[in-house]
Amino acid sequence: MKQPVKLYPAFQDYLWGGTNLKSVYPKCTMTPIAEAWVLSCHKDGNSTLWDSTTTLADFVAQNPEFVGKKGAAFPFFPILIKLIDAEKSLSVQVHPDDEYAMKHENSFGKTEMWYVLDCKPGATLYYGFQEEISKEEFAQRIQNNTLTDVLQAVPVNKGDVFFIPAGTIHAIGEGMLIAEIQQNSNTTYRVYDYGRLGADGKPRALHVEKALDVTDLTPAPVYENDDPNMLADCDYFWVKRLQNSCQSTVTDQSFKALLVVEGSATLTYQEGSMELALYDCVFLPADMGDFSLEGTFEILEIGV
Repeated sequence: MKQPVKLYPAFQDYLWGGTNLKSVYPKCTMTPIAEAWVLSCHKDGNSTLWDSTTTLADFVAQNPEFVGKKGAAFPFFPILIKLIDAEKSLSVQVHPDDEYAMKHENSFGKTEMWYVLDCKPGATLYYGFQEEISKEEFAQRIQNNTLTDVLQAVPVNKGDVFFIPAGTIHAIGEGMLIAEIQQNSNTTYRVYDYGRLGADGKPRALHVEKALDVTDLTPAPVYENDDPNMLADCDYFWVKRLQNSCQSTVTDQSFKALLVVEGSATLTYQEGSMELALYDCVFLPADMGDFSLEGTFEILEIGV
């Protein structure tokens, strides 16, 4: 029987994380909770079926038809969905594309999308360069710690959306809670880290040579779509905003995921119903058929 499966996250305790996710996941003993990987088949953090020890990766491996025809065309499970609680700023970083990542990391590249769930007043992030620079200037500014002088600092508000293709330099700023939809990859090249020390008391490693290879040295592209509710649509995933009572379907082409980013909802499907609370993530197997959502909510519907 194909029916929705609610997921429980894997967690990461990176040094920049905060405490906002503690109330969402009281059973998690990790401090801080920097990231909750709410839908993940990645070896570095596998989400599980709710109230179960079965991982999503095992569940999908046992039911390969659940990913759908488009999902099956990818060599690995295609996407990863995270909640990111940035109490402090993340490093300035960049991700490679598929070709480079496969060659050097045996991994997908990483194109991603951010949806700002909440942020403190005056929050900003870095997103691409202000104007095109040369590779030589890029290298020099990394070396003399002036890289942020040429990055585009963007004010952030709740509900903002950022589409970040592989190769785009970026950094989430302090005081933000973000939902990230991305390729199934954990490959990050750290370029600048504000001189911070890691848990071992040493400066965290930078990946300058690889960053020089993969970084797009032009301003970040502007993502545009005629449908204001289609937040992202690329070769790797699509993300649509659903609001209040609505209906949808899951065909044999792709699984879907639902992530509640505002309010709560009742999910009704052919075999029953399920209550969804804020930040719940649900996996919908391919070819599950029609479903409806009732309530006052904002939900991200995600597929490939």
